[in-house]
Amino acid sequence: MSQPSKPPVIDSSVPSSPRIWNFWMGGKDNYPVDKAVGEQGLAIDPDIGTMAKASRGFLIRAVAHLAREAGVRQFLDVGTGLPASENTHEVAQRIAPESRVVYVDNDPSVLRHAEALLQPVSAEGTVAYVDCDFHDPERIVEEARKTLDFGEPVAVMFMGVLGHARSYADMRRIVRTVTDAVPAGSYLILWDGTVDSKPYVALCEEYAKGSPDPYYPRTQAEISACFEGLEFVEPGFGKIADWRPDPAAEKRPEVAAYGGVARKP
Repeated sequence: MSQPSKPPVIDSSVPSSPRIWNFWMGGKDNYPVDKAVGEQGLAIDPDIGTMAKASRGFLIRAVAHLAREAGVRQFLDVGTGLPASENTHEVAQRIAPESRVVYVDNDPSVLRHAEALLQPVSAEGTVAYVDCDFHDPERIVEEARKTLDFGEPVAVMFMGVLGHARSYADMRRIVRTVTDAVPAGSYLILWDGTVDSKPYVALCEEYAKGSPDPYYPRTQAEISACFEGLEFVEPGFGKIADWRPDPAAEKRPEVAAYGGVARKP
């Protein structure tokens, strides 16, 4: 499996999307430049931090459901970002210790943390890392095959990353290439922010002015189209906070983040 062969070069003077997201989630794996951009983002869209935290809750619930209820034992997390609490392998291997998880990212900051990601939480489990741009889904599949058995179901995950696709058509191509490669009985877990929120759109537009890696918010219909040909798991496509919410939660966050979980027939 592709793993960092030498420490990656990190430019702490240039903001990084994963590090900014880490700041919004309340993490500490970021630099002053990321915090500055993150604070500017909060001034434009005060709900972006809430969205970041809600997305982690969705990941936890979706992975736990597939591991516990659907018997999935393989997860391909594309665009994983920086480690946070309750990463995919931690959730899956706590329920099914033999679970195999492959993370995919190409950000130098994420690569620096690859060693932490590569530590299974169970003796039976496997965690591997692919250093690859998600615009090259063919290579992602090729590398993931070295760890995952593509003859058995795989849960493919795109968690709030597809806005980095260069176009709507490119977004569909990326998702379709990976989901076409996995067998029947596999699943797609996917979410993203949408144009429903004007502050979120304004935030993305402002970020694009100074970033080489802009983020393009899309409509609910465009995100939902990524599930074409798949069968939604109840409750279907909708706000991620409403996807099998924790009954003990006092209040669901109101953020314009939509997605779902669907099975490949």
